[in-house]
Amino acid sequence: MRIKRLLLCVVLIAGCSIALFAVDFGLILDQNAGFSGNGDESAFEYSGILVPRLSALLGERGELFVSAGMQAGYQDDEWKFAPELLRTEISARFGGGAIMAGRMYYSDPLGYISEGLFDGGRLSFDTAAAGTFGAGAWYTGFLYKNRANIAMTQAELEAAALEVDLSDLENSYFAPSRFVAALDWEHPSFLDVLMMNFAILGQFDLSEGDLNSQYLVGSIALPLRNFIFDLGGCLELIQDSGESGTAFSADLGAVWALSANQRLAFLARYTSGSSDSTEAFLPITTKSQGFVLKANHSGITMLSLDYSGRLNRSASVGLSSSYFIRNDMETYANFGDEGNLLGNEFSGRLFWSPVSDLQFNLWAGIFLPSMGDVSPDAKSIWRVELSMIVSLF
Repeated sequence: MRIKRLLLCVVLIAGCSIALFAVDFGLILDQNAGFSGNGDESAFEYSGILVPRLSALLGERGELFVSAGMQAGYQDDEWKFAPELLRTEISARFGGGAIMAGRMYYSDPLGYISEGLFDGGRLSFDTAAAGTFGAGAWYTGFLYKNRANIAMTQAELEAAALEVDLSDLENSYFAPSRFVAALDWEHPSFLDVLMMNFAILGQFDLSEGDLNSQYLVGSIALPLRNFIFDLGGCLELIQDSGESGTAFSADLGAVWALSANQRLAFLARYTSGSSDSTEAFLPITTKSQGFVLKANHSGITMLSLDYSGRLNRSASVGLSSSYFIRNDMETYANFGDEGNLLGNEFSGRLFWSPVSDLQFNLWAGIFLPSMGDVSPDAKSIWRVELSMIVSLF
């Protein structure tokens, strides 16, 4: 629609205009370069974004935050550019509550069902003893599709793969049109022991499709001496073209604080696949698992062990091992039509921040199909990635 193109221009121009009156203004440059390959084949890609941001107090209880960006990317021997309105919201506090409106960040209790920027409003109320209650409603159709990562149908997946055409933003730039709503409750110390976070979410298709889904999500954490034990899960109801079904996910995790600067974390995560009794788990936003494989949260079991430690005040390291199992034959069907064990991924990372406004991140990893039975003779997949984040002022 023309209104989408007009709205994008208005918000970007408004953001620049408001910057003239900013109380606090900053500029961030985020750059990322990566090499990836399969066997002897390799490819290079680059992405960068320049983000101006501002914040201003509105009276004693209100705040305005505006940020936008211009993205540049190089992939397949071609440069690509796209403007984007990032987090832009106005908020106000009253008593024990707060209200926000605009383009804001939201995440479900598990962090992989509905996570990212959304356009709409949210109301929260913090009680002294009963925890924090929240309610929000958002629309996704004005978001930049590569930021929103919403592709719940095959048609949406194909649309997401199309290149952005700056002369035809209406048909190439925006995310699918969906309405998302959430009711949530969080308590940091329930019964003086448990950290609890629960939510009811729903998304409703506003495009020509007919895919709706609802989610009952919860996570419980138990701190115990040097350990934190986590248990989470989601029950999903799916309605697709008159047909209905159920899907679910489950998380089991533990974190062991080896010392003040070191920790060891284990995570087992299961998401249902397509079977006679369940549907493939289908989150609203697409968030990948693994640094190299980048598996979706659908029809996959992941067993992960992660070590992280701080070397000194400016540097830290991490090592991860993640094993992937497919839970139906439709998941990663291109790998093979027999077996369930996809293989193991090993990765390492180094974070270095020599000064407060400069950060370097180096990642490297390899996925080994030879450690599974789906495609044991397949070539290994590897990736090396270097990013730099600079706060210019």
